[in-house]
Amino acid sequence: MTVDATDIPITDLLQSCTVEIDTTTRRLAEYSYDASNYRLTPAGVAFPRSATEVSEVLAVCHQAGLAIIARGGGTSMAGNAIGGGLVLDFSRYMDQVVAIDPHTRTAVVEPGVILSELSQAVEAHTGGTLTFAPDPSSKTRATVGGSVANDACGNHSVRYGRTADHVVSLDLVLADGTRLTATRSGIEATVAGDTAAAERAEQITAQLKDLTRDYLSQFRLELGQIPRQVSGFHLSHLLPENGFDVARALVGSEGACAIVVGATVGLVDVPASALLLILGYDDVVDAARDIESILRYCPAAVEGIDEQIVETMRARRGADSVADLPTGHAWLYVDLDGEDIDSVSAQAQQLLTELRENGRVLDGREVRDPAARRKLWRVREDGAGLSSRLDNPDGTSVTSWPGWEDSAVAPENLADYLADFRLLLTEFDLIGVMYGHFGAGCMHIRITFDQRTDEGRDVMARFLRAAARLVVKHGGTLSGEHGDGRARSELLPEMYSPAIMASFARFKEIFDPGGVLNPGIIVNPPAVTDDLALAGVPALPWRTSFTLHETGNGDGTGGFADAVQRCIGVGRCRSHSGGVMCPSYRATGDEKDSTRGRSRVLQDMVRGARTVDEGWASEDVRDALDLCLSCKACSTDCPTGVDMATYKSEFFDHYYSGRIRPMAHYSLGWLPRWLKLTSRMAPVVNAALATPLKSLALGMGGLTTERALPPFASRRQLAKLLGETRAAGGDVVLFVDSFTQGFRPEVAAAARRVIDDADHTCEVRTDLCCGLTWISTGQLKQAKKRMARTAAALDDGTDRPIVVTEPSCAAALRKDLPELVNTDAARRVAARVRSFAEQVTVQASEGWTPRHRVPGEVTVQTHCHEYAVFGAETQRRALNAVGVTTVREATGCCGVAGNFGFERNHYDASMAVAEQALAPALRTFPQTTVLTDGFSCHMQVRQLTDNQSSGASVHLAQILDPHTPQGENTP
Repeated sequence: MTVDATDIPITDLLQSCTVEIDTTTRRLAEYSYDASNYRLTPAGVAFPRSATEVSEVLAVCHQAGLAIIARGGGTSMAGNAIGGGLVLDFSRYMDQVVAIDPHTRTAVVEPGVILSELSQAVEAHTGGTLTFAPDPSSKTRATVGGSVANDACGNHSVRYGRTADHVVSLDLVLADGTRLTATRSGIEATVAGDTAAAERAEQITAQLKDLTRDYLSQFRLELGQIPRQVSGFHLSHLLPENGFDVARALVGSEGACAIVVGATVGLVDVPASALLLILGYDDVVDAARDIESILRYCPAAVEGIDEQIVETMRARRGADSVADLPTGHAWLYVDLDGEDIDSVSAQAQQLLTELRENGRVLDGREVRDPAARRKLWRVREDGAGLSSRLDNPDGTSVTSWPGWEDSAVAPENLADYLADFRLLLTEFDLIGVMYGHFGAGCMHIRITFDQRTDEGRDVMARFLRAAARLVVKHGGTLSGEHGDGRARSELLPEMYSPAIMASFARFKEIFDPGGVLNPGIIVNPPAVTDDLALAGVPALPWRTSFTLHETGNGDGTGGFADAVQRCIGVGRCRSHSGGVMCPSYRATGDEKDSTRGRSRVLQDMVRGARTVDEGWASEDVRDALDLCLSCKACSTDCPTGVDMATYKSEFFDHYYSGRIRPMAHYSLGWLPRWLKLTSRMAPVVNAALATPLKSLALGMGGLTTERALPPFASRRQLAKLLGETRAAGGDVVLFVDSFTQGFRPEVAAAARRVIDDADHTCEVRTDLCCGLTWISTGQLKQAKKRMARTAAALDDGTDRPIVVTEPSCAAALRKDLPELVNTDAARRVAARVRSFAEQVTVQASEGWTPRHRVPGEVTVQTHCHEYAVFGAETQRRALNAVGVTTVREATGCCGVAGNFGFERNHYDASMAVAEQALAPALRTFPQTTVLTDGFSCHMQVRQLTDNQSSGASVHLAQILDPHTPQGENTP
């Protein structure tokens, strides 16, 4: 019998153990959620480093009757990785690939290793000949342990099946701390000479054989009937004809029977050649009716998405985020492979011909280029996040939720199932967004449930039961990949006979007689509408300076409360590769420093457990936001569009109301004001900073003394470089920001000459401020005042482009200006703003070319704000347009991020972030020109190169400056 978590002081209970345990309220908030609809506050969170520590912890908790919940990447969509007991996070430390053996085609891994990192390690070790096959869309943050728990499959399951098909053996810790190893033919003690474990293994073996004998016919008739039958325990593997395979029987048990502390997994061949065939259809049902034809060609993957997901991707990340798709409103991705690309292409064309004869496909095309394929796969892989907030053309959005997100049928039944399912949605007045593994008959369907109201939850419960009956009618399964968890365990009797349900209970009891492992999962479950995260959230008026256009629910929970609810836990921010977010998590590996972790703490804040004033004063939120760089990358990289930089700014504005701020908020937050002073006395200031007074001044300002400062520019220097700052009738407004004026005036002069060289005339504005430094430090009243003044000055009745030399300032004017000032003038001005790179691309499209030869190779450090607001390809497009042939991108945050890297307590984190991409790029290509349009990026490059890079770290304007002598900008 498990006990209530609040009855036991966890730290006292586990004081004899060596495991790291955290019971702070902030940590508990982070781990109260996974990627499901549910919220349960744990008693504590443990971060084990070894199987021995896990055994110690379980033995103590077993004696106390305290529940144990195993957790990997926390991406479980059915509520499998949360609970009221002690959560064991295996992703923090137990994340190693222990051994890879190409001869036996196996790998030995710890449970916390990330799937994509395992695949990369295997491919590197075997020269690209072998890999680990399971590749769910969450593979860049999901762990092997989590995949074993849920029997995860992935995009290529048509070829490679489920995780169970690749498990050789599992190292386990039972609820009482006993260490056993489950194999393909039984179960045994993990440690030789452990007689107690050997006796327990014999006992379990006898009990499992009795169980199999008692339910022999039911196992054969009800279990393992379709490829994606993941619901329930996989007891058909215990049948004699399946070799009494205990390891595979435990795959998919969702941590309810034993804790996996290690695994030996099988490896598969990497195809020699592959291409992607994209097929366009009118809708998903038409696409599903062609599946049988497609499967005859033995594809590696057949995945589907619909138009709503594609349009949301384009709206959130720009038109170029999705490669050209064939005509249609729904698309299938068919991955074909073989020995050579020509034969694979011939196969693709033969398939396309057959599908056209079927009469349903509208269009199709091959995609051979690996980069184009990766871009298209990202749309599919981000489906869960993108479909959660579908953006409409009018600026509104539709919110959908999991709960029925991975039902499956036999592929030949998929079309009829989907047709009936759409009728069921209509009956309940719900909208379902469909995508998923069409080739395996497994559909991910997110639905517009209203979980906030009693009426909405009643509809949800009745719909889920009706959906369960419908999928069973079509010979299917409630879960085809994510497991049952809290979302579907209550519904299992709709799918299985009482006998099978009894066998499940008996199977769990054999391994976990005390019921302490993940209680309520599969056996003795709560109602599907219990513990919903959105239930009971009060309608509180969270007053904000930013205008946050969120959907709300008609109950006052829109705006800030709805904005922070954008995070649904898919965890892309926990990835260590691809995109830019989340740089602080990549540096620390701590959930608290991920976008998701911060979002979860904010979500607990707006739940209303405290008053509004206490919420804004939350020390937990302040702590969670401390290492947020405000890079804005999450606003585009997060599939749900979480904008943590905005939330941080808003929170700090309230938190520091009536409080003394950190000195850096005054020294850096008010930087434009100080630069006006330094411009009048720059020689004196620069001379002073060359003396020991520098350390004193920096210390007083809350700044690090380890970072070199650039010389301050004088007003006279700026005037000399820029000349006349107004040009009546100019067709371009050149906005010269405070950073450029104060530290890089030569960039402004070069930008003006580049624009003039394209037969444009500039009106140069040096008298306005974008408000960025006040925004990033959460001083929104001051920011709004300056931005309103800027909007009024620039809203001149023309549509002249406003070209901004500093990308972060351009982003502030494009995105933050209309959200803070929220006037028609602000929106008109924002629409006219261009980054300098955008201006160059436009000029090149009009026929302009640089006067001198540009560098053949450039290493680009794209400013995070430009990446987020103007698009990841902005700099590359500009460079390609002017003839730069080789563009190497140091994809990632530089680590400075405005004020962050200059602050005394953030310097170490700043340099750790730089090591993710920028520093390695500088070491790999030391002689290449480094493009740093952002002042922060420029300063970090100088820091990393001992301030010797003033010639190599340049702005795009300096590369293209017509006054640059011929050849000077070529390495």
